[in-house]
Amino acid sequence: MKTRVTECLGIEYPIIQGGMAWVAEHNLAAAVSEAGGLGLIGAANAPAEWVRAEIRKAKEMTKKPFGVNIMLLSPYAEEVAKVVVEEGVKVVTTGAGSPEKFLPMWKEAGIRVVPVVASVALAKRMERSGVDAVVAEGSEAGGHIGELTTMALLPQVADAVEIPVIGAGGAGDGRGVAAMFMLGAEAVQVGTRFVVAHESIVHENYKKKILSAKDIDSVVTGRSTGHPVRTLRNKTTREYLKLEKEGATFEELENLTIGGLRKAVVEGDADRGSVMAGQIAGMISKEQSCKEIIEELMAQTVEIVKERGSWVR
Repeated sequence: MKTRVTECLGIEYPIIQGGMAWVAEHNLAAAVSEAGGLGLIGAANAPAEWVRAEIRKAKEMTKKPFGVNIMLLSPYAEEVAKVVVEEGVKVVTTGAGSPEKFLPMWKEAGIRVVPVVASVALAKRMERSGVDAVVAEGSEAGGHIGELTTMALLPQVADAVEIPVIGAGGAGDGRGVAAMFMLGAEAVQVGTRFVVAHESIVHENYKKKILSAKDIDSVVTGRSTGHPVRTLRNKTTREYLKLEKEGATFEELENLTIGGLRKAVVEGDADRGSVMAGQIAGMISKEQSCKEIIEELMAQTVEIVKERGSWVR
């Protein structure tokens, strides 16, 4: 399946792995890239030298293109922006802000730049700045989210820009991938499915929480603070939502969740940690390798397109 995204990024399949903090490290990124998608190392709030080490470890595991996701609000963002150039990274995705100040340096180095956007206005601004593509991420996704659903956001972004659009949020199987293509995407970013991949370093308790999730088990906290986050329900989310309803201060709410993602991913505390996952968690019932996930997604997509196409006379 060739699209402008596969050609631009030099990948076999139009599948991008989400740059999930604490989850997307070199093992997962390299495995996704080896399987024909685009693996990403999630820089999150990590120091630049940690990111450099992760890049070098990934290079030892794959010769195929992989990228780094840079959270622009990180105190280390400027240093990481330079590291990706020094280490010859092929692709950078960005979140939590605009990468415009780094674009001249990245473009001079031949890096493909793909920001994550949650609105048409930001997508158009990114196109004017000269990025290669955008990821339109809907509120079905896990982690930090915007307000618009993928179903509403993706076609509006696709209509508004000429550069390729990658859909994100809500793709749990080939039906979701096919739907995003019908809405205007030329590739799909997948997060939650890869969290439970064999190659994912996430604690088994985190994986089990996703594998046992039902359709109603994801919840959004932080709407009152302006920083909504989608996670799976647990003791912390119940306490957080109760405090939000009671009008707790930003500091009180922040103190409840500080270090929560690390607690879930590394320590395996699925009751008190932040178990970030998308709404499609209820669709996931098995662990697979990254290769199996990508091949299954692509096979299902082709099959569903052929089957639905037969309805047209």
